[in-house]
Amino acid sequence: MWYAPMARRSQPIEIEMNFKIPVFAQLAGLLVLSNTFMTVAWYGHLKHKDKALLVVILISWGIAFFEYLFQVPANRIGSSQFSVTQLKIVQECVSLSIFVIYAWFAFHEKLKWNTALALVLVGVAVYLVMLGRD
Repeated sequence: MWYAPMARRSQPIEIEMNFKIPVFAQLAGLLVLSNTFMTVAWYGHLKHKDKALLVVILISWGIAFFEYLFQVPANRIGSSQFSVTQLKIVQECVSLSIFVIYAWFAFHEKLKWNTALALVLVGVAVYLVMLGRD
């Protein structure tokens, strides 16, 4: 339930929200956010090689904090319907997809045929691991 406060009433008005976001959509959305932060934390410093290593480590840790703010809830929500193995395979698929986009955007790397094929095979891995879902 969501409550909308009224200016002159002492009691809030109840407004019922009649939609639910599917668990897989919640999982995927949180993983996209998490892995975006993770990729920036792990690879963003490569654009700043002139900075001291300790400085980029500390900055990366700070960015990684936000990764955990999304990764931990993603796993907790996802575990209501998926096994730990299924969660990990989905996470790797999202991670690699985000990385390829980041590599193109930040480092101007072109997508090669073998990388594209590898991504397709990771997608096949997600499909295969979901076949055995209870």
